[in-house]
This record gives sequence, C-alpha cells and structure tokens, in this order.
Amino acid sequence: MKNYLKKHLPYIYNSRYNPGNIEHLEKYIELQVTENVYDCEANLAVLKLYQFNPSHYQTNVTIKILLKAIANLPHPDFSLCKYLIEPDKLREEPLSSVVALGNQLETCDFEEFWQNLASTKSSIPAIGSVMGFTDSVRKFICHVVGISYQKIKTDQLCRILDIKRDQLAVYLEEYGWKLVPDDPSHVFVFNYEETIKTRNISEKIGFPQVKQLAPVLQNAASDCHKRAK
Repeated sequence: MKNYLKKHLPYIYNSRYNPGNIEHLEKYIELQVTENVYDCEANLAVLKLYQFNPSHYQTNVTIKILLKAIANLPHPDFSLCKYLIEPDKLREEPLSSVVALGNQLETCDFEEFWQNLASTKSSIPAIGSVMGFTDSVRKFICHVVGISYQKIKTDQLCRILDIKRDQLAVYLEEYGWKLVPDDPSHVFVFNYEETIKTRNISEKIGFPQVKQLAPVLQNAASDCHKRAK
C-alpha cells in the first residue's frame, strides 16, 4: 500500500476534490494511522469530499481523521476538522465521544481525558489502532505544563500524564525538568532566573550606514543650534 500511495499521491493531490480519489485518500489515512505519519491537508480533503458526496461518508474514517488531528495538538487541526463535519454527525455516537476527548484536551481537563479514554477504547477500536496516539497526547500535555508552570506537584504531574511515579524520570530528562532538591514532592519546570540573565549585545554599524546618517545628524544639530539662539 505504501509504495502504491507514494506513486499515486502526486496525481491525487492535483485533483484532491475528485470523488474518484476518495478511496485512495482513505487508504492514505489508514497508512497514517499504522505508520504514525500525518498529512492534515489530505485529511481535510477527505472531509470536504464527504461534504460534497454524502453517500461516501464513513464514520470510522472520520474518527481516525479526528484522532490524528487530536494527536497533533496544539495545532488547530482538530477544530478545522470539526468545521467540515455536519453538526448532526458530531453529536452522534461514536463520533461524539471522540469529539469529547478532543475538547477535554483543548480545555486542559487532562485527568478527565484519561478516564474517558480508558472507558471509550473498548467501544471505539480505532483509538487503539492509531500508532503513537497516547505518546502524542502526553507530548501535548508536557507542552502545556512547560508554558504554564514554574513548579508543579509531582503527584499532579503523574496524574495529568497518566503515568506511574517510576516513569516520571523519562519526562524529566526529555524536558529538562528537575525534582526540587529540598522538596521532591514538587517538580521544577521553569527556571525563571535563567531567563533574566544579562546578555552582552553588540551592534556593528559599517561606514556606509554612518555616511547615510551624517546629513540627518547634521540637520538635527543645526536645528538645536538655532533653537538655542
């Protein structure tokens, strides 16, 4: 499938809104799911084709598109995908459960997200088929933590990442976070002191720039002299 798509993708892209390409694009989505690659433009094209050709709509394919978009947070792909799906379909199961998962991540309800994910996996097999999905979600959560916290409770960090305490060291090393030396119940996320270190800034101005400025400076000096009189 991979070689076939590689050969035909240029043609598919040139006529992405041709209904005849729906099957090829759906195969491409399956490849993204199993190979952990991502192509937002192709996925949006499928949703657009479903809008133009309702008889071709497939719920399972749409679910996979939404899951791939969720895995690409904080980019706005999830919202873009929702805009191309009929509201009535978004409110129907199992699509509504997937939308709820994405909304929970966007609103940073991380603990609730993990709880709902655990209960939803059995009813939506596609979730388990998306390679790297939970790793991508944890990467997004770490991004949110990194821009939101200076210090966070260790237990809280484990809960929102849905990991055990002995797994935390991997994330501390990857993101440069550290346990607070005198208080290991907290993780030091953001070192404020390092952001305010003084820096020596040197600017180089060449002779041509000085030559251009000379008339301006001369006129300014002349005006000051006249005012002084």
